[in-house]
Amino acid sequence: MPSQNQRRTTTFESGGNSYSATDLRAALGAEFDRLPVVLRLLAENTLRRSSLEEGARTTANLKDWLQEHTSEAELEYWPHRILMHDTTSTPALVDIAAMRDTLAEVGIDPSTLNPQLQVEVSIDHSLAVEDYGRGDAVPRNLAHEYRRNQERYQFLKWAQQSMETVNVNPPGTGIMHTLNLEQLATVAHPDFEHSEDPSRPLIVPDMMIGTDSHTPMVNALGVLGWGVGGLEAQTVMFGLPTTLRIPDVIGFRLTGELPAGATATDLALTITHLIRERGASGEFVEFFGPGVSSLSAGERAVVANMAPEYGASTGYFPVDQQVLDYLAQTGRSREQIQLVRDYYRATGLWFDPQGEPEYTDVLELDLSHVRLSAAGPRRPQDLMEISKIPQALENEAQGVEEGAGALPRFAIALAAITSCTNTTDPKLLIAAGLVARKARQHGLKVPHWVKTSLAPGSPAAMSYLRRAGLLEDLGYAGFDVVGFGCTTCIGNSGPLSEPISQELASAAIRPVAVLSGNRNFAGRIHPDLDLGFLVSPPLVVAFALVGRADVDLMTYEFVPEKAGGKQIKLADLLPTREEVQEAWELGHDAQDFARDFKIATTSVLWSKLDAPQGAQFRWSEDSNILRRPPFAAVDEGSQLGEFAAHPLLVLGDDVTTDHISPASAIPADSLVADYLVSRGEDRGDLNVFASRRGNFEVMVRGGFHAKNLVNQLAENLPVAHTVHAGTGDVVPLTEAAGRYRQQGKSAVIIAGERYGTGSSRDWAAKVQRLLGVRAVLAGSFERIHRSNLIGMGVVPLLVPEHAKAKLQQVRVEDLIEISVQPAAITVRAMVPVKVKFYGGRILEFEACLAAETELDLALLRAGGVIPHLLAKTQAQFQGAVR
Repeated sequence: MPSQNQRRTTTFESGGNSYSATDLRAALGAEFDRLPVVLRLLAENTLRRSSLEEGARTTANLKDWLQEHTSEAELEYWPHRILMHDTTSTPALVDIAAMRDTLAEVGIDPSTLNPQLQVEVSIDHSLAVEDYGRGDAVPRNLAHEYRRNQERYQFLKWAQQSMETVNVNPPGTGIMHTLNLEQLATVAHPDFEHSEDPSRPLIVPDMMIGTDSHTPMVNALGVLGWGVGGLEAQTVMFGLPTTLRIPDVIGFRLTGELPAGATATDLALTITHLIRERGASGEFVEFFGPGVSSLSAGERAVVANMAPEYGASTGYFPVDQQVLDYLAQTGRSREQIQLVRDYYRATGLWFDPQGEPEYTDVLELDLSHVRLSAAGPRRPQDLMEISKIPQALENEAQGVEEGAGALPRFAIALAAITSCTNTTDPKLLIAAGLVARKARQHGLKVPHWVKTSLAPGSPAAMSYLRRAGLLEDLGYAGFDVVGFGCTTCIGNSGPLSEPISQELASAAIRPVAVLSGNRNFAGRIHPDLDLGFLVSPPLVVAFALVGRADVDLMTYEFVPEKAGGKQIKLADLLPTREEVQEAWELGHDAQDFARDFKIATTSVLWSKLDAPQGAQFRWSEDSNILRRPPFAAVDEGSQLGEFAAHPLLVLGDDVTTDHISPASAIPADSLVADYLVSRGEDRGDLNVFASRRGNFEVMVRGGFHAKNLVNQLAENLPVAHTVHAGTGDVVPLTEAAGRYRQQGKSAVIIAGERYGTGSSRDWAAKVQRLLGVRAVLAGSFERIHRSNLIGMGVVPLLVPEHAKAKLQQVRVEDLIEISVQPAAITVRAMVPVKVKFYGGRILEFEACLAAETELDLALLRAGGVIPHLLAKTQAQFQGAVR
């Protein structure tokens, strides 16, 4: 089939076999070594799939990129696999199930709608920390998980059985990004579809996308991949490429080595701060320089994982010996490791520590300057030395005096070793275990009010920690393993301890979360906590032992439980590199990774789950988990055109997807809870928002349900409420949206900078479409949320600098007139906006349509991804019939 391309290939030998590879040097010529590695990989991906003419155009565009180090030209990217977690896959698969129904209703075989490439689903995002501080916490929390999510799991199992390219990894197999590194990543593999000679298979780099913003963690292995929204993933599932402008690439030059005491977490937080300080919004970041070679793949994974926190699409590390070492450590075959080495060396993609590719911009860091660090108390980019935490908290006192309650003013409510970010690097977990061991030796105890938890990235962690003798030490400090999922990092921290809950009710304390996660937005970790610090796993244990956050941990004297004991300092608890290495060598067995994963995949609980059969899913009107969504229809229609709208919300800066569509526990006193209770649910056991993403009725009621989100249309509005234009009534958002719909009126949202930062949550866009929002006017958009808005047909408009402050003054009686005509729109078109203030004042400006590619424009014209895919499928069927 690909012979029509007559592409240039090169041959190489590996393990006694002959292989071919795309000859990038021949295609790119002298510019090959000047290009960043990520652009070489994008070139390989395009050249392999394109005609000679298209390939020549791509090559020319890449060479032009080297002139200005930026480009407006588009690329088509064809990943060979998609990785999804359960709470993004559920709504995506619900959409597909509903689209199958729509096709069946017009006489098309529903099974024709089937993903065209491999989709791996990881069930990791809904596990909550109910039981902790006990050796049997894992099976107990897993039992809660199955009890609460049985219907959703049965649906996922139906999807696996009815769609041949969908594979579901059951609960307990690990966090999706750890699973990606330890199990799924090949780094290089045969592409038989595009092999021109069966006797000499074409070897290609492993390239993928994931429906989670932290997908770039796999960049640590030299695998090119990034996070996309669930809606964008659906377009790729059904045979379309993901299109992107040839990206700007920030080169981050690393020199030196990490000093004693500094961890990969400290490095990641430092890099996050430096890149955010420079400013990034969707650029690719590539690490180069001699310092890269000093970092293990585990350490690189911590840095790569934080790409969305530093505003980038990737955090890429090229393939080198460290990658091969990691593949060996995680049990990959010798043949696979040799193939990776030989392929990357033969194609010139092997990392050169002395190489100096050209970049859009270059940042630099001497690794020896990295120090023990924290980020907080609300954003991952707000770096500080840990000694500065007391000063940062003093600014948060807000009238709560020390001694006002029975607990310290800044008592630590949650101390969680959580998240793929840090638990995928085994040595960080081992370091935490060694802190717990030394605490045990010194007789130190964690105060009773601190809720502790350890949720590693994969089951293999339990094996190497047990073999190293550290599981018992961690258990002594309260850090028993609670399960293998995102837990506290995604907001599934479970209830706070009773002492903390009591003091919170009396407003006597400002409790703090300390975690090894990647995000600490106010209310994300727990709805009642707006203060949180990101630190390394060993520091999580140290802070838990203190029990309060407002101390200088560098000078703090830990007091043993036994009277007359020796005063202990942090330096007495932190392990040396030699101690960590010794424990790793004692605990490590490469066979753990495949063996423990297989045990988890053959779970009895999963195998016993009954799932419906057939090409169409059987919906139930009584279900509170799964409902056929109304937007899965051909005739949803475009939201482009000329219209006048009232503001549904006026919001400030840094509104996250957690604010727009939360993932935390459903509050018992919320509108969502009232709705579920009216349908027979127990108000005390409503599970988390993320578990209900297959039910649009729940999700639309949960839209913008965040205590700390301020709707500036009026003062002191209740959560998820707004003011209705015309009547001035304060009503729930869903009621206001319903009134506007009945009146035939449009609504818009006004926001500040970085709108939609955070998780790649398609429901954050879906809820806005269901609330009747036609456009969002913002100072800036985070990349994935912008894509998701377009995927739902909601128009994203960038407000010019001179109009930002004035637009924040809009009130509900004001009218916003927008003209964005389907036939006239182009990439980044200027759209006229007129604001008619109630008093007669008028503000006119041009907003930039935040559409980056021709596919973006096609989706906006169609009304979103789902109508676009349905129309495409219908056209293909009708063409086949004719």
